[in-house]
Amino acid sequence: MVSRVRVWLNRTYAENVFFMDQLRRNPSDRAVEIHATHGDADSPVLAAADTADLEPEGLSPAAYVEYALDQCQRRGIDVFVPRLQQAAIVAHRADFEAIGTALLAPTPEAVAVFEDKIVAYEAVQAIGVPVPPWYRARNADELVAAVEELEEAGHRACFKPASGAGGVGFRVITRAPFSLMHLSGFPTPYVQLDMVVEALKQGDEAVDWLVMPRLEQPEVSVDCLTGPDNRVRMAIGRSKNGRRRGFTLHEQWLEPARRIAEGFGLHYLSNIQFRMFGDEPVLMDVNTRPAGGLHQLSLCGVNAPWAAVQLALGEDSGEVVPPFLGQDYTVVSGPRPLRAVSLPHQRIEDSTEPLLPAVPAQAEVVEVTPAGAAEVLPL
Repeated sequence: MVSRVRVWLNRTYAENVFFMDQLRRNPSDRAVEIHATHGDADSPVLAAADTADLEPEGLSPAAYVEYALDQCQRRGIDVFVPRLQQAAIVAHRADFEAIGTALLAPTPEAVAVFEDKIVAYEAVQAIGVPVPPWYRARNADELVAAVEELEEAGHRACFKPASGAGGVGFRVITRAPFSLMHLSGFPTPYVQLDMVVEALKQGDEAVDWLVMPRLEQPEVSVDCLTGPDNRVRMAIGRSKNGRRRGFTLHEQWLEPARRIAEGFGLHYLSNIQFRMFGDEPVLMDVNTRPAGGLHQLSLCGVNAPWAAVQLALGEDSGEVVPPFLGQDYTVVSGPRPLRAVSLPHQRIEDSTEPLLPAVPAQAEVVEVTPAGAAEVLPL
């Protein structure tokens, strides 16, 4: 009899309720139990897990590693998917292996390269992957100089933190003076250059920004699955152009993604994002973790979370090739349950809550966002 697999996701994104669903509906029909921890008691991942704990706040990286090792040992974790404190955790991979836990995460060297976007751009440029023009700004003078150079070349300048995840801190520079026009409609990422300069001069916090041209759509996120032997088993692009989303296997996106994943040891699941700079796809960002939208690959008949867990367990499932490419789709809001009792929480085994199929027909799936939930519907 094949034993069940115990998987832990720590302080992860709300969308990963669907990562969990796919693990349970795996094509191997293997029993999977999921442990989740988070700092927010109302995170939907806690409600979706079989067991859940609130994480302690304020732990140093070293203390968090000790907490994680204790969780893995007490909970009998077979595969740990770390998001919070990923760098500290992967540096102690041998300690987790010693207690029987495999880390579904890249090498320490890979995490270090892609923690800083500027270090990442320099590194991938050295292996021949195109990147956009970029500048580092730590003060007002450096920001203005970068913006002026970009504008002189005919580009609209934007900036974001050199370290960070997602779109946090992303802003687009405008020269238009602040007016009532900026107070109508919904908030936008546009910010006046003079206001940013004044804030930098008046502020007492250090900044470290990557300044670059605003890149054009489409945006293509390539989800990669790479083994510890540095061989890519899966590379599938998810495209986004306005509200329209779809899938691509075009080599202009996949080839540079494979080069990055294999060249830097991005083991297991990673997400490599590109946009257009003129007529050329260029690297935008690299995530050393599973993407929040990874479950959307189920529209192509692919269960990427389970294939990754198999790799982590030493059970190589071989090449993961989509049997078809799903139709274009869009994302709309929808609800997701929260837990009704205080932690520790035990998921009811006969719950009627719908799960995401591992390999569905080309139909609808469900997606959660941090602000609520979203349902993925065909266009």
